[in-house]
Amino acid sequence: MSDQDYPEDLRYTAEHEWVRSGDDGTVRIGITSFAQEALGDVVYVSLPSVGATVATADAIGEVESTKSVSDLYAPLDGEVTAVNDSLDATPELVNSDSYGEGWMYEMRPSDPAAVDGLLDVAAYLATLG
Repeated sequence: MSDQDYPEDLRYTAEHEWVRSGDDGTVRIGITSFAQEALGDVVYVSLPSVGATVATADAIGEVESTKSVSDLYAPLDGEVTAVNDSLDATPELVNSDSYGEGWMYEMRPSDPAAVDGLLDVAAYLATLG
């Protein structure tokens, strides 16, 4: 595991999700390198609906792999503004490019400052032991 597996410009959750702040007040969310490696080959992704209002720690979707099914949790309160439709046809993007083309969904946080309360890369890496 190298530091490049965990970009320093992102925020992280203890549930192995990353959060990237956008220029327009939205955030993009996906799962970390650790999570996709632990899951194995991703075969299906269930995402929240655009327009859905979510609360921190709500289970709002699932990632299914050849090994298991894991819940996706909302990292923040807010409204879902976009989902990555390409995962319907090519869920393996989660494995091949978890911080890029394998993103899951975007949301507009109710409190934009709440992003700063998420884990930075050092704190996230500490949770991995």
